[in-house]
Amino acid sequence: MRISIKNQSSILKVFFLSFFFIFSNAFAEFNMTVNADRLINAANEPQNWLLMNGDYSSTRYSKLTQINRQNVQNLRMVWALALGGMQDNGANGPENEVNPLIDNGFMYTTDGWGTVYKIDARNQNYGTFVWVCDPGVSHKGNVPRTRGIALWENLVIANLPDGRVIAINSENGEIVWDKQIAKKTEFDRMEKFFTAPIVADGKVLVQNGAGDGGTRGWVAALDAKTGNELWRWYVVPKPGDPGSETWKDDHNAWKTGGGGIWQTGSYDPESKLYIVGTGNPYPIYDPQFRPGDNLYTDSVVAIDVNSGKVKWHFQYTPNDSWDYDEVGIHMLFDSKIDNENRKVVAHFGRNGFFYLLDRVTGKFIKATKYVNDLNWTAGIHPTTGKPLEYSPKLDIQTYNPKARALRGDGKKRACPTWHGGVAHQPTAFNPIKNIAYGVGIEGCFTQNGAEVKSKSKDGDVDMKGSEKREYSSDLYYGAVTAFDTKNNKVLAKAVTNIEIRSGATVTAGGVLFTALQDGWIIAYNDETLEELWRFNVGTTLKGSPVTYSIGPKQYLAVQSGGRHLHPVKFDKLENSSYLFVFALN
Repeated sequence: MRISIKNQSSILKVFFLSFFFIFSNAFAEFNMTVNADRLINAANEPQNWLLMNGDYSSTRYSKLTQINRQNVQNLRMVWALALGGMQDNGANGPENEVNPLIDNGFMYTTDGWGTVYKIDARNQNYGTFVWVCDPGVSHKGNVPRTRGIALWENLVIANLPDGRVIAINSENGEIVWDKQIAKKTEFDRMEKFFTAPIVADGKVLVQNGAGDGGTRGWVAALDAKTGNELWRWYVVPKPGDPGSETWKDDHNAWKTGGGGIWQTGSYDPESKLYIVGTGNPYPIYDPQFRPGDNLYTDSVVAIDVNSGKVKWHFQYTPNDSWDYDEVGIHMLFDSKIDNENRKVVAHFGRNGFFYLLDRVTGKFIKATKYVNDLNWTAGIHPTTGKPLEYSPKLDIQTYNPKARALRGDGKKRACPTWHGGVAHQPTAFNPIKNIAYGVGIEGCFTQNGAEVKSKSKDGDVDMKGSEKREYSSDLYYGAVTAFDTKNNKVLAKAVTNIEIRSGATVTAGGVLFTALQDGWIIAYNDETLEELWRFNVGTTLKGSPVTYSIGPKQYLAVQSGGRHLHPVKFDKLENSSYLFVFALN
């Protein structure tokens, strides 16, 4: 019997695809630890998703192409799996802003209460639990909130709502070590984790995010093998430390100075620098309580992971009064700028500007407005990178007085809204097309100048005795921005009628994915932001989409959980804890 060349080609194709699938499943059975080399080269394992933001550079870029612009409309849900952890114990509902990690067919994820799950995702039609590890976080006095986990060697590492950090054996789900790292301060204010951990050079990096609760933000490094703390760096310096001269009050405002860290930083393995954004000073809206630039709040800092020392920093908005913290992602890539090859840090600022900084020195390169509405400053100085009105001689900055409410002032309107631009939402970068993507919230808000009282010369804030802040929002909507980093301009923008609390993921197939709080998963053309596909899962979404493959098949996964109600824009959906997985027909 003769077989035509065309039929031979088809048979060979089926054979090799079948072989690849079988080999892939067999390979997944092999215990391949997530070592340093794999994490450094995570971008070269597009079948997996080994770090919360895709890779150490936080690009959230996948080289997979099976799902592309031409066929993305054929995506269908192939399986879903219910998780736990959605008991509503917070003012905004559970804050489950997380995506799963994937390692050779196995998923690892967590829920708002810190329970960690290992899921066998190798079957095309369903996922099954391998193990579930409940670390026993008390529901009394804690709030269900997570932004993810980390993989290292044979460990799954999680920081918990009660201030513990744990390491779990990835094979059997047993806890290997358990350390209490976040604690109460001298004023009985609780430090908290609002970020996923990340492991760099054998060190687990975790952050205190409770700056808005009147604590000092910090980064701590733990030994990944034992959980023992190696060093801790505080965002707000104590008297005598570098930067303390920028706190010029007479009542120890540094003790409750803020600077919480809300999003995991990026890591440069070559220089061994951890590059992370810091939060706003506290109290948030009264800069006269804390005269000075208030370092190192509203900044990006580069920390040596071995010593815990800051190598460089750049402050975006000194003496902030709008809640323009810069906790968001700082993407790392190399680029030719003005005919010079530069190692770059790129950032969608919450203050409405897209920044490029030098990754080696931290020096300012460029900044461009990316939001539609911005009035708090006339622009950014082309040399210093500071707002044009900034003066180092002033203890209280004025910026645009029409948008800056100081003590005794009536209501003043400022743009962007205190929620961004882009805040903590994970951003993405396509290194082939040199396009950065930000998803977030745009608009404006109005507030009065309310005085905050100090409790004593020894520190702390008397919120009960302080004036009441009054505020309102307008022009409030979601936005997706594509920014051309080569030509330093906004390439495209898509608007949604509900705020975006998810994140962005971009693929070599020419597709950008994000999700909305009213249940929609959306795919856009990565250059024009033309909408290509959407699917509603019927529950609120704050987790970012991720993509991976098993054998020859590419998947898209999204985890649900938690809604945000600022301003009140109720989505009429119930919270849930689900993992949804999609693939082509």
